[in-house]
Amino acid sequence: MRTSCNRFAAYLLAVILAAAPQGFSPTPDVHRALASISGDSLRGNLSFLASSLLEGRDTPSRGLDIAAEYIAAQFRRAGLEPAGDDGYFQTAHMLRATPAPEGFELRLSVGSRTVPVSKDQVTVVSGRPLALSGVPVVRIDDAAKLRDVSVTGKAVVLDAGREGAESPAKTAALPPAVFLQTEDELNRPVVRRLIDPDEERARYGGVPRLIVRDPDAVKILQDAKAGDTGIAVSIKLPAANTASVTVRNVAGLMRGSDPALRDQYILLTAHYDHLGRQDGGAVYPGANDDGSGSVSVIEIGQALAALPVHPKRSILFMTFFGEEEGSLGARYYTDHPLVPLSKTVADLNLEQLGRTDSKAGTEISNATLTGFQYSSVAHTLQEAGALTGVKVYETPGGDDYFNRSDNLPFAECGIPAHTLVVAFEFSDYHETGDVWQKIDYGNMAKVDRMIALGLVMLADSPAAPQWNKDNPNVAPYLRAR
Repeated sequence: MRTSCNRFAAYLLAVILAAAPQGFSPTPDVHRALASISGDSLRGNLSFLASSLLEGRDTPSRGLDIAAEYIAAQFRRAGLEPAGDDGYFQTAHMLRATPAPEGFELRLSVGSRTVPVSKDQVTVVSGRPLALSGVPVVRIDDAAKLRDVSVTGKAVVLDAGREGAESPAKTAALPPAVFLQTEDELNRPVVRRLIDPDEERARYGGVPRLIVRDPDAVKILQDAKAGDTGIAVSIKLPAANTASVTVRNVAGLMRGSDPALRDQYILLTAHYDHLGRQDGGAVYPGANDDGSGSVSVIEIGQALAALPVHPKRSILFMTFFGEEEGSLGARYYTDHPLVPLSKTVADLNLEQLGRTDSKAGTEISNATLTGFQYSSVAHTLQEAGALTGVKVYETPGGDDYFNRSDNLPFAECGIPAHTLVVAFEFSDYHETGDVWQKIDYGNMAKVDRMIALGLVMLADSPAAPQWNKDNPNVAPYLRAR
């Protein structure tokens, strides 16, 4: 029965491709590869990754480790080359910080007003103690401007996810006393528990860093004028308890076939972690967010690896840990790349591909991108969509999500990078109801065929994807390149 179903799928896909515009013509081998993408296969993989056995794939956790082993096994089955430092694994050694239970204090002083911030509204990314009283606050909207401002002994505010690709520690003539970052609801508050000591040394010079989520404090800091703000901060930060932990990205490589282009790389990525368990024990399965992206990376990797002649550029298939902790795994990768960033021409990151019951309405045979007008990638995917019966379209407000997933660290390195979704918002987002039984596997397989064809088109194109220089939002990423 499975063979006859595959033959029918191949026939149906051939009909669709024949009726589509013919600017790009897939070979018969590509037709067969696309037809091999199976809703049943996606269901099988996702029912395991989102099972209660894996306990929500928290970073770090035993369930996350099991998921990594499973994904590596599927890459091995597909015949992808191991691309990590340990087979298919890129190993990250981090610190898990547990704040001291007593003694924390954070206060902002604005004129005669004092705003206290509770410990549960702050993430401390430091194991070091700190004691400051009435220290002036300087607000910097671009790390490069630290060259022009004296910050010694002061607190420097950098908006989380918007500080650009430059290292604040390397840019400042002398280090500040503390870095403050702000996260509001739009930027998805993150309660980070892991510290990458390499990143903290390289990017922040080991200066203590506090991520502030309290709405009143965030508004005060974000509304403050650039430069000297007139705000003062007092901080008491006892030393945190730290323990070493090991977490892993999973990476499989498909070598390109063209001698001139095979040393250029396109990345297909997703995060395989989720939120773990509630305090009461209920599991957050994370089927759509982002089990759907992870199994799609597996499925597309298996389909394209079977091609007798690979696309011209190499494709790196990756799943990241720690997206729910602020793109920790993706940032680890860009700090420790497995292939040269200078030779990486695009990252297509996959999120939330399985649920068609969007809050905006039913999403069948549709897909959209963050930063749709930021680069040429969207146009290529639209062409792939026309060839596979998937409408790839721009969502109003889609740019607001550009800074909220694992594409951002790549963009900050100057690499055209987007996150592709079927639905930005669905009813079980970050809830225990995000289960594998609610996924539309037939639609996900159809969208994955579009993605697979888009990857082939990006990999075979004579020209690499380019940022749209006319879009002002792209300026920071152009400078980073």
